[in-house]
Amino acid sequence: MTEDDPKVLGRRVAFFRRQRGLSQRAFADLVDRSETWVSQVERGTRRIDRMSVLQALADTLNVPLAELAAESPVVAAARERPGPAVEISLALSSSDALFAVLHERVKPDVDRLANEVARAWGLAHGSQYDELSQLLVGLLPQLESAARATTGRTQRTMFASLARAYHACAAVLSKMAEPAAAWVAADRAISAAERAGDPLLMGEGAFRLALVFQASRRFAQVRRTASTAAVALDERAASGERAALSLWGSLHLQLAIAAARQNDADTAYTHLDLARTAADRLGEDRNDYETEFGPTNVELHAVAVAVELGDAGRALRNAEGLDASHLSPERQGRLLIDVARAHAQRRNIASAVAAIEAAHLVTPEQVDSHPMIAAIVRDLLRSEQGRDPELKALAARLRLST
Repeated sequence: MTEDDPKVLGRRVAFFRRQRGLSQRAFADLVDRSETWVSQVERGTRRIDRMSVLQALADTLNVPLAELAAESPVVAAARERPGPAVEISLALSSSDALFAVLHERVKPDVDRLANEVARAWGLAHGSQYDELSQLLVGLLPQLESAARATTGRTQRTMFASLARAYHACAAVLSKMAEPAAAWVAADRAISAAERAGDPLLMGEGAFRLALVFQASRRFAQVRRTASTAAVALDERAASGERAALSLWGSLHLQLAIAAARQNDADTAYTHLDLARTAADRLGEDRNDYETEFGPTNVELHAVAVAVELGDAGRALRNAEGLDASHLSPERQGRLLIDVARAHAQRRNIASAVAAIEAAHLVTPEQVDSHPMIAAIVRDLLRSEQGRDPELKALAARLRLST
């Protein structure tokens, strides 16, 4: 049975429908179809070969189209993968470690490589994906070689730099809806971090992996990855070690988002409160292990949790007066995306479009490539105000059908 077999799609539709707590009749009403039609789709006796129908199912199930019907021929034909995603995925497919093991080892410029990794993270936080992909494609093989051409403390430093580079790959790929490649990158980062002898760098790997699972809506895996890592860090966080506290708090933020996406408000706010306690103990916004964790980032996640729970009013109240200007462009842009989602839930098209345009000014590449933006705009296009000229202009710029 191939992945594009209608029975495969049917099982996925049924799984995500049940995950949302919808009966076949309720789901049929939401997608403007008959209950019989939904039953036929889920049993695999009806093939769907129209992009508009698949997109409507994905939007109603609140799941990325790439997750619902990744191998459908119509989806595969229509999906234009961002260039940086292609380049980084190809870099991860290269046998750089094997080449480094089998060929002559040249003494590396350790400081230069560490500086390049720092530059890579600067680009990642700035959502400058094109430049980042170009850097990583050349940097990864150099780091693989350097980690094997050194010994002792220098070698551990090189494996730490290699882990940080793979973390950057995972961070960007998960944002561009490339979960398989992001998973590979996160796994390699954890392995390199262990060889570097840095358990907190391994903890960052767990955080990145949770983000990968979050992006692909694998919530059980988010919970397992983040909760086991948080437990592992409990003692070091409780001791007040700042970097451990940042990682521990960041993991609870991911647990909060996962719970909110499953409509479990009590659990979501419990984890958010735990993260807020950790941030209060820190007393400042930090960037330990590239997490940007601190009081401000917790409040940004409070906005996101409210949006995920469908509480647009609370999300907008939380966002009002929130100053994220000292955080990275990526975090500022993501806040504006969540504000746009809240306005979209209220069908306030003008405010939603304004928030997306504001996010585009801060992080244009993030907005142009983020699946959530496409979902917001498509949802608004199907609303009663879908003929709004500014909305249609935005859709045209994003190359979305109107």
